[in-house]
Amino acid sequence: MLRHTGEKRTYKHNLRLAALLCLTAGFVNISGLLGFYVLTTNVTGHAALFAEKLSQEAYRSAFSVGLWILLFLAGAFSSAFYIRSIGGNKRYAYTVPIVVEMAILALVGSMENSYQPGAAATEWFAGSLLFAMGMQNALVTVISGSVVRTTHLTGMFTDLGIDLSTLLHDGPKVPHLSRRITLRLVIIGCFLLGGICGGYLFKLFRYHTFYFPAGILCLVMFYDMFRFRALKIIHSIKSK
Repeated sequence: MLRHTGEKRTYKHNLRLAALLCLTAGFVNISGLLGFYVLTTNVTGHAALFAEKLSQEAYRSAFSVGLWILLFLAGAFSSAFYIRSIGGNKRYAYTVPIVVEMAILALVGSMENSYQPGAAATEWFAGSLLFAMGMQNALVTVISGSVVRTTHLTGMFTDLGIDLSTLLHDGPKVPHLSRRITLRLVIIGCFLLGGICGGYLFKLFRYHTFYFPAGILCLVMFYDMFRFRALKIIHSIKSK
């Protein structure tokens, strides 16, 4: 899922990656909203909110929103810069960004008893989630060759609308159109599924809900290793 890049990467690799990381993003988005009253997987709404706060001369609030936007940018920059520095074709080039994201989610999940609602605490807790989601979005964009993005749905709904229009006009004449539509639907569906599951689980586990997306990331990180070993074992059994 992570080890294949460039020409070695297939549609199935992107489909698996989209399903699991969109599920993660959905979890984080709803948990961030319920826990900190902040949307934590994209910056589109924050850009409008930033402009509103400035126009109202609410400079302290504008600073917070501007900080969130910059933290998302910093996360995307850090992830992409690290991958480029290591080399995108290296087997473990994507490990460190995922480990950092897991650590951030686990840290936020462990801070339930120490979190005191307030401007400063919300600023940094929500900001750390936006940083993590910026890292994830850049990671997925780089590894999939800009085919998959997991932290927001605006572009996905736009692309899905275009593809459905193309389907009605040209149908099967367009190569790989059905695959593109399926991928868009998986991204949208898994993001929504993550949000629904996260919403229910937040009622039960509160901030510990962030452990669930961290666990999904752990699965993503070790998927290739486990799958390779499982296939090796199955092959050895069949050859006997």
